[in-house]
Amino acid sequence: MNKEKRTEIFTRLRDANPNPTTELNYSSPFELLIAVILSAQATDVGVNKATDKLFPVANTPEAIFALGVDGLKEYIKTIGLFNSKAENVIKTCRILIDQHGSQVPEKREELEALPGVGRKTANVVLNTAFGHMAMAVDTHIFRVSNRTGIAPGKNVLEVEKRLMRLVPREFLLDAHHWLILHGRYTCTARKPKCGACIIEDLCEFKQKREYL
Repeated sequence: MNKEKRTEIFTRLRDANPNPTTELNYSSPFELLIAVILSAQATDVGVNKATDKLFPVANTPEAIFALGVDGLKEYIKTIGLFNSKAENVIKTCRILIDQHGSQVPEKREELEALPGVGRKTANVVLNTAFGHMAMAVDTHIFRVSNRTGIAPGKNVLEVEKRLMRLVPREFLLDAHHWLILHGRYTCTARKPKCGACIIEDLCEFKQKREYL
């Protein structure tokens, strides 16, 4: 795929959704961090249902730490893997209190040192909370990047690096959200909605006509 085609793809995605953002509910970098930790192998809808009850009660490292693992579990028990996530969140809150003045760090290595935070989670926080140009490659972005030909790669890190290199800079800040939303609602895993896709004529997916 050439630069002109990529530019047109992201121009259309931007025109359709000029101000994309995460579908996770949050009002601070800390709330976003906790929501993203909880979102691993869970839906944003499911996470929002839990945090809509949790955050009005506890939305600071001190307040969530005070709940303890068992107290936190009561709020997040509807989310998959809630036992291990509760332990990671409490440990993360302790580190934020002890090492970062209860603030979410803005450096990748410090984020990735937090329990339950991997590269993808760090990228979400850096991009969405702090406005850094970062690409959090989840299953949606991995699928869309490979299927369309925007930035094919064998693994998520390869796709991330290619997207950071190949997405025109003017689109880079929001590209993560456009690609996730496109994969979630249009370029779906089992049956992509090719006939309703605004970039269908630019996409290099060879089997797309089968899904019209």
